[in-house]
Amino acid sequence: QVQLVESGGGLVQAGGSLRLSCAASGSILRLNVMGWYRQAPGKQRELVATITSDSSTNYADFVKGRFAISRDNAKNTLYLQMNSLKPEDTGVYYCHAKYSILNYWGQGTQVTVSS
Repeated sequence: QVQLVESGGGLVQAGGSLRLSCAASGSILRLNVMGWYRQAPGKQRELVATITSDSSTNYADFVKGRFAISRDNAKNTLYLQMNSLKPEDTGVYYCHAKYSILNYWGQGTQVTVSS
C-alpha cells in the first residue's frame, strides 16, 4: 500500500510560480513511475508529467518549457515546479504512483491561476 499526500497548491496570478510536493509513505525507489495529473472543472483528468525510477521524464505538450517534475528519493517526495502559470492551468492536481500493476492516487491539491 502506498499513501500519497500532495501539498503546495494555492492561488497565484498569471505568470507566477508554484511548487507542488507529493510525500509518499515508504521508499519511492520501488515505484516504477510517478507523475502529476490535473483535472479542471467539467473536464477529464489529464496527464501533466511523469518520471520513472531512473528519472526519465515525460511532459504534456501544454506544459513543456514551463513545468519541471523531479523526485527526491532520500525524502520520498515528488515535486512539480510550475512556472509561467496561465489561467488554463487551474485545476486540482493529483499525484500518481504506479507499483507493479497497482495504481495509487493522492487526494489532490487545488491550483488556481487568476488573470
